[in-house]
Amino acid sequence: MAKTDVSGLSLLGNEVEQPKNPEEAVLEKVPASHSGTEYVVRFTAPEFTSICPMTGQPDFAHIVIDYVPRDWLVESKSLKLYLTSFRNHGAFHEDCTIDIGKRLGDLLDPVWLRIGAYWYPRGGIPIDVFWQTGPAPDGVWIPDQGVQPYRGRG
Repeated sequence: MAKTDVSGLSLLGNEVEQPKNPEEAVLEKVPASHSGTEYVVRFTAPEFTSICPMTGQPDFAHIVIDYVPRDWLVESKSLKLYLTSFRNHGAFHEDCTIDIGKRLGDLLDPVWLRIGAYWYPRGGIPIDVFWQTGPAPDGVWIPDQGVQPYRGRG
């Protein structure tokens, strides 16, 4: 069985402070032990929060990130710290979603990546934002993100 090389990581196994904003947050990567094998990695953040840049009120989302690694995996503690760094960050739903997707894409250079952000209603209207790097690779099982569309009281 292949063992993941975790040398050089600064967050894993260490006590670290929560980053104040996404720009300060450190995202780390580790080599993919199964480079050349196409498989899907999924991260789900059902309690993602950010701040509305206009009202200062909190916004909540259920975020699902799927990617097919090439040579790198995102280190999960660094991803958790990065996602929670949005808690006091003022940005629109679209900006948060696309920024997360692009930052992960730049870090990992995956075969494929998608992010689905299912935002809870603001002003009575839910906003869902989806982004991906391109078409999913042939032959890779890409499961449904499993988040129900907002149904209100209906």
